[in-house]
Amino acid sequence: MTHAATASETIPAETRPTITLDEFFPHAPAVVWRALTDGALVARWIMAPTGFAAVVGQKFTYQTKPGGAWDGVIRCEVLRVEPERVFAYAWNSGHPANVGYGAPLESVVTFTLRRVEGGCRLRLDHTGFVLPKNQTAYDSVNGGWGVVLRQLGAILDEIDSHTEGTAK
Repeated sequence: MTHAATASETIPAETRPTITLDEFFPHAPAVVWRALTDGALVARWIMAPTGFAAVVGQKFTYQTKPGGAWDGVIRCEVLRVEPERVFAYAWNSGHPANVGYGAPLESVVTFTLRRVEGGCRLRLDHTGFVLPKNQTAYDSVNGGWGVVLRQLGAILDEIDSHTEGTAK
């Protein structure tokens, strides 16, 4: 006996996509790590954090454009720190009264570094989006991370140009 699947059985009501980018930077992992974990540098390639420190349990915030009942604050907490290997933090935002921009989002951003010939591969995974609820955030962040990583690349070039004897 065969069973014909219904639409509700084949298409989940919610999907949980992950944003993943994998970039090569011609810089040593130590240089990339510094740019990921130094608050003054983070402010230059993503946005200015408040209360930032690369210490597990540390809570910090980013401020972006408010929308509806949401104050625009992205509340973060450092979840994992493995020097020159992994840096991860919670990225939580939104307000229950909002639909679309500023809808509640509980997500995690993970940066994974891997030394390769001539530099470092940086993988970014941003998980926790629930679609359709977080579609607006997903679309915005999905496009935004590419821009942010290009800005990170410029900061890395600047750091390396001011550091003598950087080993790759």
